[in-house]
Amino acid sequence: MTLFKTIQQAQKQLQNVVSPTPLIENLNLSEEFGATVLLKREDLQVVRSYKIRGAYNKMCTLTTPEKENGIVCASAGNHAQGVAFSCHLLKIMGKIYMPKTTPKQKVKQVQLFGKNYVEIILTGDTFDDAYAKAVADATQNNKAFIHPFDDVEVIAGQGTVGLEILDTYKEPIDYVFVPIGGGGLASGLSTVFKQLSPSTKIIGVEPKGAPSMKTSIDNDKNTALDIIDKFVDGAAVKQVGDLTFDICKKNLDDIILVPEGKVCTTILRLYNEEAMVVEPAGALTIAALDFYKDEIKGKTVVCIVSGSNNDIERTAEIKERSLLYEGLMHYFMIQFPQRPGALKEFVNDILGPDDDITYFQFAKKNSREVGSVVVGLELKNPNDIQSIKTNMNTKGFEYQYLNERHDLFTQLIG
Repeated sequence: MTLFKTIQQAQKQLQNVVSPTPLIENLNLSEEFGATVLLKREDLQVVRSYKIRGAYNKMCTLTTPEKENGIVCASAGNHAQGVAFSCHLLKIMGKIYMPKTTPKQKVKQVQLFGKNYVEIILTGDTFDDAYAKAVADATQNNKAFIHPFDDVEVIAGQGTVGLEILDTYKEPIDYVFVPIGGGGLASGLSTVFKQLSPSTKIIGVEPKGAPSMKTSIDNDKNTALDIIDKFVDGAAVKQVGDLTFDICKKNLDDIILVPEGKVCTTILRLYNEEAMVVEPAGALTIAALDFYKDEIKGKTVVCIVSGSNNDIERTAEIKERSLLYEGLMHYFMIQFPQRPGALKEFVNDILGPDDDITYFQFAKKNSREVGSVVVGLELKNPNDIQSIKTNMNTKGFEYQYLNERHDLFTQLIG
């Protein structure tokens, strides 16, 4: 059976479990980009992401002995919730391995959806760490492993997103922007569009700090990354699947890498302007539109909003990353004269009327003329940073600009 036929079969399997999610035009984005921008709201699923589709479809195909023996999975959060909900619906016992860095909100939701049918095991710092432990468990105990992306039935379940889009919107669609983590959603969705709407361009979107699919396609082989930025946790994997790599290599028209700071700006904007709460991976496709603004002008564009499992405890980090990306937050290590009036001089002679000190760390050193001060400045205009640097040079303040010193920034700011 072809993958497309398997996707059609999955849609029938899911019809009494997964409710079709809305495909809604976003007026703000449409006006900004001079296009018809439609959002596929997978964040409105019962588990707040599309992952229920692949998890449930896969688990339905297990044999009776496999179901009775229980399953194992690994996930950074969303797949775990889909598996947990499926365990509860199908009365299958499951062990779910998640990274220790998984937001608390996602861990709590996994337990909520799985109830007494799941056991959660937090291990390692990344999805790949949890994945290794889960595979070892499944192998040792002869349990079915529910892969988050590199499985035909999982890919087929995710591909039903594409069928829903085309069932809902009957006009031609020029572009679909789809987030990529391991590649399951991109593989299934692109298969549907290549079959039913081949003129539609499928644009994959990855976080800049975890470009596993783009790196693999560029290298013409599935390539594992040594280091990734785990911030976009729903899309940060060191290596994509072998199946998904082969499919995406053939089907994707382009892949865009979006800086994590840009993702954060988009999260805040969606919350402020649309009252939408999205997780970092859920904001990827909307954040990518800026990088395609010339191509999509006058076109019909679909963005997959893949999930809304965000943790409110991350809000401060999201705001900080957004400000840094927008050039509105700047950190310096400054050699301050250890004399009365030095801070007043800095405020009056260095800063502008709209500049705000948001971070100040200083410990007075005896018998020294100067002391190191770490200062964080929030600006209203990103261009103002040049005048601040000029003023410090003119007034004789020695400094290091920490935004450009990743090593020092990490140690001093975090």
